[in-house]
Amino acid sequence: MEKINYEDAIQELNNIVKLLDEGNITIERATKLLERGQELIKLCYGELDKAKGQLTEIKNVLGNLEEE
Repeated sequence: MEKINYEDAIQELNNIVKLLDEGNITIERATKLLERGQELIKLCYGELDKAKGQLTEIKNVLGNLEEE
């Protein structure tokens, strides 16, 4: 999967939802959009997990500084 940032992935997911909601697409197109949506969701969860890890690391460093 290509590397896109979180914000662009969210925007693309919003566009996919809009297209699916309109309902003016073929089942083949809907299937491809759903597959792409799954890829984007996986990417977003990965980015959120990475950010969570970074925040935890910062919190630990700040906690250690307060103890000194």
